[in-house]
This record gives sequence, C-alpha cells and structure tokens, in this order.
Amino acid sequence: MNKPLTGALLSLLLLGAAVGPAVAAPTAPTDTPPTAPAATAAAVDFAGTVALSNCSGSVVRAPGSGPNDLALVLSNGHCLESGFPAAGEVVKDRPSSRSFSLLNSAGSKVGTLRASKVAYATMTDTDISIYQLTRTYAQIQSQYGISALTLDGARPTQGSAVKVVSGYWKRIYGCNVDGFAYRLKEGDWTWKDSVRYTSACNTIGGTSGSPVVDTATGKVVAVNNTGNEDGARCTVNNPCEIDQNGTVTVRQGINYAQQTYIVVPCIAPGNKIDLNRPGCTLPKP
Repeated sequence: MNKPLTGALLSLLLLGAAVGPAVAAPTAPTDTPPTAPAATAAAVDFAGTVALSNCSGSVVRAPGSGPNDLALVLSNGHCLESGFPAAGEVVKDRPSSRSFSLLNSAGSKVGTLRASKVAYATMTDTDISIYQLTRTYAQIQSQYGISALTLDGARPTQGSAVKVVSGYWKRIYGCNVDGFAYRLKEGDWTWKDSVRYTSACNTIGGTSGSPVVDTATGKVVAVNNTGNEDGARCTVNNPCEIDQNGTVTVRQGINYAQQTYIVVPCIAPGNKIDLNRPGCTLPKP
C-alpha cells in the first residue's frame, strides 16, 4: 500500500531519510506529464481535496447528490483511524469524529471538516473508506467557497490522462491509465479490476486515498492506494497482478488505484450508502 504515514515512517521522512522515491516537500510544484496540454493540466487543482492525519482524501458527491445532503469524504480502507480492515471485513455506519483539513485550489488549508461516521469501508475487492461529515455541501460551499468533486459513474478507459491529487503532500502527479489488473493481491488482501498507472505516477506514502481525476472530465474515476516498492511478489507494499488464468506478474515501481464508478450505484438519495440498491456490487458486512 502507499503506506499511511505514522510513527517511525513519518519521523524518517521528516529527517530526510530515503524511504522509496524522493519525497516532495508540501510546497512542491505539481508534476505534469509531458504529453498533457497546459490548459488541461491547469483544470485539476487541490480544491475539494483533504489531508488526513496519515493519508489523502477528497470531498466527493455522487451525480445525484443534493446541496443539502451531508457531505462525504473518500479515502482508502487502509487509512481508517482504527487500522486496516481484515480480509473479508466491511465497516458500515461506525461512529467517527475524525477531522480533515480542507484545501483550496492552491493547496492551502481553509478549514477543518469533521466526520460523524464511517459510512462504509473495506479492503476486500476494493480499498475504500467513505466518511459522512457533519456539514452539508451547501454549508461547505457557503463557508469556504469549495465545491465537492463528482464521482464519475462510468468506468475509466485505458490510455486516458489522469491526475492523482494528494492533499497530504500537496502534490499532483500526472500520468495515464496504463491498463487494468484483473486481480491485484497484496498480503492478505485481493482487489478486483484495479487501475494500473503509467510510470509517471510514482506515488509515495501519504498519497493513499488521493482522488484520481480524469483530466478530460474533471471527475473522480479512482482512489489511489498502492504500488510495488521492492519487486517482491504479492507481499505487503509489493502487490502482484493475477490474470484470469492465474498468471502472476510483478511490476516493480508501478502504482495502482481502485476504481470508484462502482460506488455510485450504492449511494441512495440523501447520500446514504445502501448496499442493496440495484447495481451496487460493493461487499456487504
């Protein structure tokens, strides 16, 4: 996983020790892929992203979410304050008072948002957490002038240009969707139909939970979650791809994300996560 930053790891990073790829300072400039038109790159910024204590995330809405609905924050299941969910575990409607630093387009903190609960989280089939906040989209817009990012209800396409926007590091990575892993296995966890980036998205610890934004639409198509650091096979921090025939492929230095179009059918009116809605395929408790 693009590890949550806690304890010893955070201390190493702050001391400048080498942990994986070189770590950008919080004020580092954004990374723009060589093939991305300048006008397109400028359309994706930090507005609506959040920094967690150990990860990145974003305030998101479904296509049908209303302004008076309590807002949602999207991150990874492995970023939960309670620790990694076990394989097969699903968290639903668990009380939480977690705080999130809300960023504006320049990456500056403009306020603090607070959760009322973990509406949904799992590391089975996918790696997501969805927090429900104590404020509505309209309240956030009115107080901070920040709009939520919209979840795309369509599956991303191979070759499409994307930006991975890390609220934790205040850094934007630009690359393309290289392809999809039928199964991605990391330690005890297995994820389905994961997005594989081209090598330019060399995400690091703390970028976990970052929204992956399609630069053509400005919509969220995935949530960043992991990468193979050492070339090991199917171990923690070294996921491997498994195809339909069981063939295992290891791609050292390549990073991955979990698609989010599967979340859209599960969001009922009022922004409630309803796992029994037609088309909802998220794992149930």
